This record gives sequence, C-alpha cells and structure tokens, in this order.
Amino acid sequence: MRAAIILGTRPEIIKLAPAMRALKRKEYILVHTEQHYDYEMNRIFLEELGLPEPDYNLHVGSGTQAVQTGKAMMKIEEVLMTEKPDVTIVQGDTNTVLAGALASVKLHIPVAHVEAGLRSNDRMMPEEINRIVTDHVSDVLFPPTEKAKENLLREGIPEEWIHVVGNTVVDAVLQHSELAEKKSQILRNLGLKDREYAVVTAHRAENVDSRDNLKKIVEIIRSIPIPVVYPVHPRTEKRLKAFGLWEELEGAENIILTKPMGYFDFLKLMKHARLILTDSGGIQEEAITLHVPCITLRYTTERPETVEVGGNVLVGLEVENAKKIVERMLSDKEFEEKMRSAPNPFGDGRAGERIAEVLRNLEKEGKLKVHEKRMIE
Repeated sequence: MRAAIILGTRPEIIKLAPAMRALKRKEYILVHTEQHYDYEMNRIFLEELGLPEPDYNLHVGSGTQAVQTGKAMMKIEEVLMTEKPDVTIVQGDTNTVLAGALASVKLHIPVAHVEAGLRSNDRMMPEEINRIVTDHVSDVLFPPTEKAKENLLREGIPEEWIHVVGNTVVDAVLQHSELAEKKSQILRNLGLKDREYAVVTAHRAENVDSRDNLKKIVEIIRSIPIPVVYPVHPRTEKRLKAFGLWEELEGAENIILTKPMGYFDFLKLMKHARLILTDSGGIQEEAITLHVPCITLRYTTERPETVEVGGNVLVGLEVENAKKIVERMLSDKEFEEKMRSAPNPFGDGRAGERIAEVLRNLEKEGKLKVHEKRMIE
C-alpha cells in the first residue's frame, strides 16, 4: 500500500501524526498544502512532533473559500497524477480536506476520511459543507464515535465502508502530554500557576469576521475575573485591529495576548488551565481528553458527545450566559469537578493504529478501491 497523506493546517498535523507513526514511512507520501503557512501555525508542529519533511509543499496560502479550495485542488491533482497513490488520506473539515478528496475521487483514487461523520447541522459553517461533501465522496470512513457513525448511516453511506476507530486527538494528547510537561516552560514564562488562569481561542469566520460577534467575544473575555491567556490567531488579530477592538484586550490587566504557540506549550497551557473558552472543534476534544472544563463560544457543535457527557457547555455568543457559566465554574467546586470527571467519549488512544490496520487489510483483500455505486437504494 502507498498512501498520499494530505494536510494543510495545524489541527491536521496534530491529528494525522498518530496515523503517520502507525504507518511505515515507505507506505505514504506527505503532501502539505500550507493552508496554514505561518511558522507558528505550521512548521513548528512538524518539528516538535518529529514528523518527516513533506514530500510536497504546495504553497496554497490564504484566499476566499473558492480561491483557496481551487488552488489546492489544482496543485494536489498534479501530485496525484505524478505519484498515483493507492489511497488518499485526509482528516477533518478544512478546505485542504475538501480539495484533496475531490481531486482524488475525480482521478479514481479512493479516499479515506479520518474524523468522518461529524455534524453540527449548521450549513452556515464552511466546515460543515466540507465535511459533508468529503464524507460522500469517500470510500473508507473513520468516524471517531458511534454517534458519528449513525450520522453516516442516516445519510445512506453503507455500513461496510465505515470503521469506528476513536479520535486521533486522544492518541496525540496521550503520546505528548508527558513530553510537554518536560519540554515546555510556558507557565513559568507567563507567570502562571496551576488552575489559576483561563485559556481562550477564537478563530472561526462566523465569529471573527463580524464586528458584532467579535465584540461579544471581547466582552466575554474581559469579564473573566482570573488571568486569561489568549494566543491570537493571525486572522483574528487582523479583525480585532480592523474593528478597533484590539486595544480593549491589550489594555486589560488580566489578559495575556500571545502569538500562536507550539504544540507542547499549548498542550501544557491547556492541561493546567482552570477552564478553556473556545470556538474550536479540536480544542473541545483536547479539553475533555485533558479533563479541563470547556465553554464553547458557539450555538452548535459537531462534537455533541462532549456536551452530553458533561465536560463542555455551549453558550453561543450570549454574553450574560457566558458570564454565568464562568462564574459558576469558578465558585461551585462540585460543578467544576463534575465537568473535570466527565468521561472521554473519543476512545483509548489507539485510533492511529486502527486506521493503519484497516487500510492494510483492505489493500490485502483487494477492497481498497473507489466504490462505483455510492448510495444505498
């Protein structure tokens, strides 16, 4: 078997790392679209995780949804036509994922989708469109949970194409947590103490491209009565400054603004936080794996399992609601410990091994192929 692993963003690097480790280097080529191209959002993760240099760097960069996806498709197609892999592996819901899946299936190369079946049921999110389309052109689907599998079955995807493996984010956290403790000095560098600060991230287009929505996030952050560490995504920083909101955060005594962090620094930062506020799907997963309470600044989530088990609370952008949940988290020990003790619904940390095993077995059985008939009648 020879796979083309296609990635382009920080979360994809982290979540595909366990699958790359489970595969032999000769079993895959690594294609990096560089959808995330800043060092802090990209190369530092390859270096820290000890991953190989990409065989191809495509320099896709930023752009509108269509421009970014189109450029990635054209460049990925060239690689696939040259390399002719047996299967393409993509992970998640980015424009890189959609581009890789579409370019592959049009060349009759089977697609394996890691983290398949996630649904927010919010078509206003570009990520929701990406994950739905990718699932429906994929031939091997790796949902992390039974709930995600049910979504795929409900949409008519045959059960024999589906393999529940857990989420590779658990593999990554478990593999690197101790190393992060040893290597990172982030708490000392920022003057922080265990469980005495909050971590915030916000980057989704629907949140940061609207001044009204971004202003609500700023209000929520400013209302938190303990130190807040906010590693600011480059896209978000541009919007904050363009909307005249940057000074409101920069001038607050309890808010520490930083550039995006490396994986070890951010993993350690999350692990020792009192709580995490985020609009990121991946951080919802990491938070519950680390048993850190999570408050999600969205009205919907494609990780509903985190809410159902009690480790995550959706507050949308309702400022007063967010304040109440934060206040309860900080004052109600029983509520905090209940969130911290929520069971992890994403598996045992062996997802990467299962992905490699499934693909090898399908190849041996002659079943690693494009399915000509894609829907159940």
